[in-house]
Amino acid sequence: MHSSIFDSTNRALPHEDWLARLASGTSDGLALATSAMQGHGLRVAAQQGHWFMVQPSHLQLARTHLLLADQRNISLNEAEARALFDAARPSFEQQGGTLVYATPQLWFWRADDWASLDTATPDAAVTQNVSDWMPEGELARAGRRLQNEVQMAWHEHPVNQAREARGAAVINACWIWGGAAARTTATPALAVAGGPDWLQGLTDHTWRNANAQQLLAAPRPLIVPDLIGPAQAGEWSVWLERMQAIDQTWLAPLLQGLRSGQIDQLTLLLNHRERTLQADCSRLSLRTFWRKCNLNHLSKQG
Repeated sequence: MHSSIFDSTNRALPHEDWLARLASGTSDGLALATSAMQGHGLRVAAQQGHWFMVQPSHLQLARTHLLLADQRNISLNEAEARALFDAARPSFEQQGGTLVYATPQLWFWRADDWASLDTATPDAAVTQNVSDWMPEGELARAGRRLQNEVQMAWHEHPVNQAREARGAAVINACWIWGGAAARTTATPALAVAGGPDWLQGLTDHTWRNANAQQLLAAPRPLIVPDLIGPAQAGEWSVWLERMQAIDQTWLAPLLQGLRSGQIDQLTLLLNHRERTLQADCSRLSLRTFWRKCNLNHLSKQG
């Protein structure tokens, strides 16, 4: 078991950085867009150009700054999303790119001339002062202008008027991130247990909402994103409930598979904004019966 420090000023969270390197095969920890496109029927489009992910979002005013709302808490139906997409598309296409609709909460923007734009992931920005996480680089000003144009197009849009009337969060911003070069190869074998649309796009339908028996039959990296939302919100009772569900749904059957010889080793990666902990367990290590089970090693990791 060992832990490593993650730079808290990085524009991604540790698991996103690890996942992007796995999915993209590059050293750029945020190059996720063209990998996510493949799982949403856009494999051919992803083979040319430079693409970003675009997510319709909500900015809310705190006492002294703006906050980006957690995407998980935004409910956006197909009709609403299509209408907002159509209203925003001219602004994106005026920049010389192409905006493509994938799902209500995930669009893709081809912008070959914007490859140098330095963006941040939505989960890195949530709960933080959003101004610290806006796009950076020589195109940052152009990026802000684009954001402003989209905000104006959506400001009094009928979709937002209806949402406001029923007490739903208005869609008043779009989050641009995950810029990636063209991808001509398939993404690595990966399983995900639910999660946002971009995450599910990193694998095929067979391995979305996977189960432990699938994983035991065909071992591969698994992403379980259930703890991220309550951790961001500080809802620790919900976090504990979901941790118990993960233990029952995943950890217990995988441990049994290790004991029975279905698999030879398990590696568990846990992280928060500033640290990653890796714990490895093999069939041989299960035989070290003289070791007492305790939480000392975990507590010492900080």
